[in-house]
Amino acid sequence: MTISTCSPVETKQRHDAGAAHLIDVRTPAEHRALHAQGVTLMPLDQFDPAAIKAGVPAGKTIHLLCKSGGRAKMAAQKLADAGCPCVIVEGGTEAWAAANLPVVRGKSAMSLERQVRIVAGLLVVLGVVLGFSVHPYWFGLSGFVGAGLTFAGITDTCMMGMMIAKCPWNR
Repeated sequence: MTISTCSPVETKQRHDAGAAHLIDVRTPAEHRALHAQGVTLMPLDQFDPAAIKAGVPAGKTIHLLCKSGGRAKMAAQKLADAGCPCVIVEGGTEAWAAANLPVVRGKSAMSLERQVRIVAGLLVVLGVVLGFSVHPYWFGLSGFVGAGLTFAGITDTCMMGMMIAKCPWNR
């Protein structure tokens, strides 16, 4: 299956015409803070292509949104592997809001990316402090985090982000 993209404005036009079904793959906390009007929430860590295929009315194309596009690409690949065509909304919810399209604002939440940066930074500092004060082996923690961040940058997947998304405050 081919994965295509379209602009937020074009997606809104398709949605208004009844041809698009919008799915947000961000965490529930991010969704509560801000989401496109008319979107259905299905977090990436709970993403089920079979349930989506069964729940989307015939004749509607699935349009995927996340914060800026990365998680939507992962969800789109899962749908493509299941033989379900879909469209990624370029720029995600940030681009949707920047285009002045209708959004629902709620309680502000810390983004998943920001949480990952905080945890990664704390682990690096912890590794350095313990490396100097307890045993040099603790420097390995900082190296491990650095390697993980490098891998995340190269592959555009973040295991730490997936783990943090499952934390209770992100539900």
